[in-house]
Parts: sequence; C-alpha cells; structure tokens
Amino acid sequence: MTRKNEISPPRFSHLGSCALLCEAPAPLNISWQRRIWALAARAEAWPGVMEVMPGMNNLMLVFDPLAVTAEGIKADILKLWSQCDWDGEAGKTLEIEVVYGGENGMDLEHVARHAGLSIDEVVRLHTKAIYTVYFLGAYPGFGYLDGLHPKLFMPRRQEPRLQVPAGSVAIGGAQAGVIPSMFPSGWQIIGNAREVFFDVTKNPPALLAPGDKIKFRAERIER
Repeated sequence: MTRKNEISPPRFSHLGSCALLCEAPAPLNISWQRRIWALAARAEAWPGVMEVMPGMNNLMLVFDPLAVTAEGIKADILKLWSQCDWDGEAGKTLEIEVVYGGENGMDLEHVARHAGLSIDEVVRLHTKAIYTVYFLGAYPGFGYLDGLHPKLFMPRRQEPRLQVPAGSVAIGGAQAGVIPSMFPSGWQIIGNAREVFFDVTKNPPALLAPGDKIKFRAERIER
C-alpha cells in the first residue's frame, strides 16, 4: 500500500526475452508522462539498451539480453522513478484551424448523439481544451493528444474506414488526434485541420513533437 505523498511505482511487463514495458499507474496524466519522457531520455544512454519508445504513460525498452537483464533495467527505473522529471525544452504551442462537420467531419453528428449534445456544443468543448502531445505513433507524424473533455470520450468505430483524408481531426476513446496523411482509421472523424502535419521535405518532417500544445479553433461548421 502506498503511503500518502509517496509516489506509486510503475508496473512492468515482459515483451518476449528482450523487451520490457514500464507502465505508469492510472490515471492517465501529464505528471506521469513527464516521468516517462525523463526516463526515456536517460535510458537511451544505458548500456545494453538498444531502443527506447515512449508511449501514452508507458515506456518500452528493447535491450540486448547478453549485455543486461530485465531485472537490472527494472532496478534502474525504480531508482529514478520517484525523483525524475522532464527538464527538457518546453514544447511549442500551435493554434490549428478546423472545419467541423460535413464531408470534413463525417462522424460529428454521431459524436453529438452519443454524447447527448448539440453539434455546436461538441465543437465548443473540442475547441475549449488545450491539448498536450504525449507521443508520436501509429502513423508518421500522428500525435496522441491528451486534454479531451470527458463528455467527448467516444469508442472507436466497429468497422474502421479504409481511408480518411489527411488532416482529419479525430477522437478515439479518451484521446484526440489529427490523422497526418491519408490512412485507414477507426477513430471518429469530426473535422479537418487546415495544416500539414507531416511533410517528408521538411526537417523535421513531423509538425508535432512530444510536449507540444495544441488549441483547435473552428473556422466554420458544415451541416
């Protein structure tokens, strides 16, 4: 049992013989994510660690089992867990214009019905929040965003779409995101962002990075 003011330890899972998953305690929040970022930055320099992949309040480490053991990595993480915090540069803040509804947001009406809200109220709640990019994954340049209002939490579609347009503003469970390129997706699409989120000709090619903040602004609502 964790005492008051004592920081809960992470949970560990073995992924085969050469990977370890470290998961922060529930609930999902930015303080845990900052620890994940800090651990990732330090673990990159650990002997025997070959790859470090931060996720949504979790961290996967791929290691050389001939050079280091999973138990040794666990011990190193537990030593740092209660004291580490991200001290890197603050992320940038972006304001993203979005066209909601219509062909740009084919699931907006469904989201409104599921939430028991009007379309205008869904857009108001979605644009009211300030989102934090926790990590990039799933697709090149796709940022998993925390900050979605609980009234907008939505299950993913039972049948994913084979293609959704680049810039699709999406809701999946308790998370939000913007699909950077034309890809399949089972997330609920509520609008389209007027911004390029992934461009191979740029350095870096991804617009977003962990720690960035996003504020969506409604350009218009199509009905």
